[in-house]
Amino acid sequence: MADEKDLQIEEGGGKSKKMLFIIIAVVVLAAGGGGAFFMMSGDEPPAQEETLAETGAAPAEGAAPENSASAEIGTALYVGMPRPFVFNVPGASRDRLVQIKVQLLVRGDANEEAAKKHIPLIEGALLGIFATSNADELSTSAGKESLRTKALKEVQDKLIDIEGNKVVERVLFTGFVMQ
Repeated sequence: MADEKDLQIEEGGGKSKKMLFIIIAVVVLAAGGGGAFFMMSGDEPPAQEETLAETGAAPAEGAAPENSASAEIGTALYVGMPRPFVFNVPGASRDRLVQIKVQLLVRGDANEEAAKKHIPLIEGALLGIFATSNADELSTSAGKESLRTKALKEVQDKLIDIEGNKVVERVLFTGFVMQ
């Protein structure tokens, strides 16, 4: 049979292998992080609009803006209503309780500020439209879309009277619960 010294386990090699694996893992993670940093940073020069904004210089007469359509439209911003709308709606068999969370899509900082300033007016307009609905309409996706369209039209009409422009581009239902 085998000698007893052939059956003994060496204890010194386990710690050095463990340390070697830890060092290799640290080196691989550091190389991956460095590679990701260099890949993400890129070496593209800043866009002309950003450069002009930083220096305060006016663009040359022959230079056309790259994204003239986006400059006219503005940045899409979302203004959330501070509270969800909770209201009762009549139904064929029984009345239902509805909760709708709403956000408004606006374009540009000026429209965002106008929408925030007129939140009570917008809430009143939305509640007026929501109160005219019924449970049978709201149980279908076409009914929800119709309600959203009516709400957008009403909000835009109210804001045109006050601000002189539509301000809100879309009314979005981010939460819709009917019990």
